[in-house]
This record gives sequence, C-alpha cells and structure tokens, in this order.
Amino acid sequence: MTFVTAKRWPTGPGPQPPQPSDTIALVPETIAAIGKTLAKVPIFSGLTESELSFLAQRTVLRNYSTGQSVFGEGEPCAGLYVVEAGHVRIFKSSASGREQVLSIDGPGSSIAELPVFDGGNYPASVTAIDEATLIFVSKHDFQALCLAHPQVALKVLRVVGSRLRRLVGIIEELSFTTVRHRLASFLLRLAQKDGKPSSGGVEITLPTSNQELASHIGTVRELVSRNLSRLQAEGILQIEGRTVTISNLKGLEAETDSPE
Repeated sequence: MTFVTAKRWPTGPGPQPPQPSDTIALVPETIAAIGKTLAKVPIFSGLTESELSFLAQRTVLRNYSTGQSVFGEGEPCAGLYVVEAGHVRIFKSSASGREQVLSIDGPGSSIAELPVFDGGNYPASVTAIDEATLIFVSKHDFQALCLAHPQVALKVLRVVGSRLRRLVGIIEELSFTTVRHRLASFLLRLAQKDGKPSSGGVEITLPTSNQELASHIGTVRELVSRNLSRLQAEGILQIEGRTVTISNLKGLEAETDSPE
C-alpha cells in the first residue's frame, strides 16, 4: 500500500497526519470533488473556488471500513476531518468500557476542530459506522488557513458553540431524567427522523444492538432491554427483532413530559 502525505501550506513544516487505513492519491478530478465537498462544510463556506482548490490539494483522502477507528480519545491531534461519504460515531469511553455516544455525523460534517485550536489531544474517539471516506486537513495547514482567512475561525466558533449546547443537553438528560424517559426521547427522535408510517403505527429501526442503544442514552444494556419490554407490555410499542412499531405515539410522547 502506498501512503500519500498531503502537501503543506508554504509556512514551514507541520505535524504529520496519522497513518491512514487507505489513502487515495489526489488527481485533478479528485481535487475538484474535494473542493466541492469542502464548499458545503459550514466552516469553509465563503472561500473562493481557487482557495478551496488550494486547500483541497493539501488534504489527504482516506477510506475507512465499518467499525474502523479514525482516531482514539487522548491521541495527539494531527488535524481535523471532513466526512465526504458514509457516517462516523463520536463517543466517550469509561475505564470500565462503558460508552456514551456524543454524535453521529454524516457527509458535510467537520470533526475535531477544537483540538486543532487549543493544542490538546483528541477529546473523544471516532469510528466509522459504515464504509466511510474522510478528508484529512493537517493542523498546520488549517491554522495557516485561519491566519489567512479569519472568518474561518469565527465559523469554527459557531460550530463549536452549537456542539457545546448539544453536549449541555446530553449532560442535562443524564443528570435529571430516568432511563425510561431517555429511551422514549431517543425513540421519538428516531421516529421524527426516519420513521415510516405503517398499519400499526410508526415503524423505526433500532441500532444494531441494545448495547449500542444503551451507549446513545447513557445506560447499560440490561436496563434498555427491561424498559423496551415494559413499553411493549403496556401496548406503546411492538417489537420484532430490530424493528419497532410505535403503536401509541401519544403514549410515548407522554413519557417525555415527566422526566423524573
């Protein structure tokens, strides 16, 4: 396998990116495609076509297989990533192995902007959920871009601020609500995002396992299984494998009205 290291902004040497799983050589067609992807990312919107092309030439395009790690919590930050295709899972892990999912990000999302600025390590881990292609921008190159275009740094602050609000919401849920409440809220979000009307109600597909579902709502697998069974026994849900039909949507919504 041949690894291709990104070219640098002409301001001196910078940190080398971590070894990729698979690195794609950048040909003119690839550079043009990367530029179009970067233009859709909030922190890069507003750059001219030539500026986006200049940045695209200094990126590394990488492929990741399902479940493969992009970087781990505590690793030195080499740069940030942009999701071009597929989806990634951002999560924190405890010493005992429990996980808390912070976000699921798809195409057009940028990842790890904060440690690029503060010089710290990656604060969370990221793995590919499915076959994913990510664009890597080195810390050195991104900092040089921000010096040349201060509006990029301001946009990063807006993105980071939005994520901080979401994390505060997660902390609030974990601190002040029951597992049943958090499970009901998660199921309702799935229904709003991907729910399909059916003869029995609204049909949704759960994550791959109850352990994964537990990671999303900050609990353990046993409590997820127990609460799903109770909701089914009460006639609110119908469960068949990973497919759940919400037969009493108002009843599920009522579960979120009383957090304690």
